Amino acid sequence: MTDARPAPGVLAAFESATGFMPVDEGLALYAAAHQAAAATGLPLLEIGSYCGRSAILLADAARAAGTVALTVDHHRGSEEQQPGWEYHDPELVDPAVGLMDTLPTFRRTLFRAGLEDHVVALVGRSPQIAAVWGGQLALVFIDGGHTDEHATGDYEGWAPHLAAQGLLVIHDVFPDPADGGQAPYRVYLRALAEGFGEVSVTGSLRVLRRR
Repeated sequence: MTDARPAPGVLAAFESATGFMPVDEGLALYAAAHQAAAATGLPLLEIGSYCGRSAILLADAARAAGTVALTVDHHRGSEEQQPGWEYHDPELVDPAVGLMDTLPTFRRTLFRAGLEDHVVALVGRSPQIAAVWGGQLALVFIDGGHTDEHATGDYEGWAPHLAAQGLLVIHDVFPDPADGGQAPYRVYLRALAEGFGEVSVTGSLRVLRRR
């Protein structure tokens, strides 16, 4: 894995953005994205963008390689971000409709980082977008809904679009149920069983490549 790092300004924008990814995992994601984009020249894809924290890193890696970052999110929040749940942020609720809407914050995040022109935001449900997507991808980053239905759907919908030199990245992989939900871990195990090999481990972030 390359030791490429984002520029200090990009890293500062990442650290100041709303979101949950720790810095060490962000750096590992950036290194994977930088390597995959440089090797293939193809777009990088993220499933689950929230307010744009990790999209900053993918966009900067895409910019360096002359490609784009694609972000897939319905921007209505995942299960744990709904009212009454641990990660709910009432400031992200659209008062006009009474639902979560992270898209305006996502756009502001990328604008402030100077990276809007390097991102194509695909707003909708992951399986629906995957069903009409026809191109290959340098990297697929699974960080969407953490139910088995959503995590499995993201893997089944997008992993087939990975180029031969592409990388599959899965976030929130917790082998111990005491540390977090198990759906991403089960997808990780399935990927290993279906021909992916582990490239790196950083916290809960797993980087994989087809053997």
